[in-house]
Amino acid sequence: MGLCFDRSPSPRSRREMLKFSGAGFGGLALNTLLSQESIASKLPPSLARAKRVIFLFMHGGPSTLDLFDPKEALKKNNGKPLPYEKPRIVSSKTGNLLDSPWKFKQHGQSGAWVSELLPNIASISDELCFVNSMHCSNSRHGGALLELHTGSDTFTRPAMGSWINYGLGSENQNLPGFITINPPSSHGGSGAWSSAFLPAKFGGTMISGKGSNMNIPFIKNPLNERSQQRKEIDLINAFNKNHLSNFEGNTELESRIESYELAFRMQMTAPEIQNIEDEPDHINKLYGADQKPTDEFAKQCIMARRFSEAGVRFVQVTHRYWDSHGNLKDEHTKLSKEMDKPVAGLIQDLKQRGLLDETLVLWGGEFGRTPVAQGNNGRDHNPHGFTMFMAGGGIKPGIKYGSTDSFGYHAEEKPVHFHDLHATILHLMGIDHTDLTYRYAGRDFRLTDVHGNIISDIII
Repeated sequence: MGLCFDRSPSPRSRREMLKFSGAGFGGLALNTLLSQESIASKLPPSLARAKRVIFLFMHGGPSTLDLFDPKEALKKNNGKPLPYEKPRIVSSKTGNLLDSPWKFKQHGQSGAWVSELLPNIASISDELCFVNSMHCSNSRHGGALLELHTGSDTFTRPAMGSWINYGLGSENQNLPGFITINPPSSHGGSGAWSSAFLPAKFGGTMISGKGSNMNIPFIKNPLNERSQQRKEIDLINAFNKNHLSNFEGNTELESRIESYELAFRMQMTAPEIQNIEDEPDHINKLYGADQKPTDEFAKQCIMARRFSEAGVRFVQVTHRYWDSHGNLKDEHTKLSKEMDKPVAGLIQDLKQRGLLDETLVLWGGEFGRTPVAQGNNGRDHNPHGFTMFMAGGGIKPGIKYGSTDSFGYHAEEKPVHFHDLHATILHLMGIDHTDLTYRYAGRDFRLTDVHGNIISDIII
């Protein structure tokens, strides 16, 4: 940790230094706790259906045509040209229509169509709301990923989790309000969890590593006793606060002060939550943490539940890499086996704990994939029509909303843009998306920009 201090030539006297350092030791922690900038106090609590979000991000773009959106027209016209002009997606050439290599069945009282690839998700389909008419504006991974996470595919904007953290603050003052587990390192990378121009304290905290070694980097300090650390942080914060008094409104410095304090408090709380080894056998079995190939993603989902249960507002877990331009059958079979049981286990676990009603679970990728073939029986990117699903947090269970055209290329009935998804998520969290703004560079910004309509039909 480095000191941030006034670099003016006037020297500090010993008396002056003691005045602003020693006197602050007792009250600094409380001051930083009370200084968190959020609009939570202005929100009517009764409007919130969800208290927190768990976003299961499928990086690369899964082929939801092969998971949740069967098309009879693909079966009848397999190998034939698409009967209308293909929209250009990326530079690679695409071929004729490609039928799904997997069988579909209807499941539950809702009659949801789910591929044989996902037997565990199929078993909980009555808990899910499938939005089959998603679409976005960008066909490239980087742009689409940023559009999904930040609402913009071209400019650096705060991530959805950062906006929610800014709007509501944290439920647990010993933990950050936004955590991302195994985040994407490419295609926008940290832009998917950045605070951008919001104060840095609202950005995502990364958890990296695999299995039992997943942790928040540098959370432990083996060099000093806790009491000594407390004194060091108080001294650093005292210097910073004194410097801040000369530069009122310096949000970067304010965030640095608070980040030191939060990092200190996290050393006691985060390691306990990160330690998934104490989960009982029946929970490990429910998620698939006790076997391959589900163990890695299962442990990430268990950790997501633990942080969410502890009061983290927004937890994101990334599963990769669904970009099957070729060899769709082998790649999607492998990825589905890794993902299916952990996702179903998470939703079942939340329900058993009585947490699902107040926790919004969102599943999806940055786009879907084309109904026409590419390469060796793969599919290209398709931002024009695909599926995402939600559960809990005020969402109607066991319904399907919207649809794509007969070939699954375009969102046709009740199209839902990412802006509409964002507006709906904020609404469920008790936030009017038109009111959640931040002034930067002379204008007001918001997650939905000047767009976004709440999808009222899917809300309880």
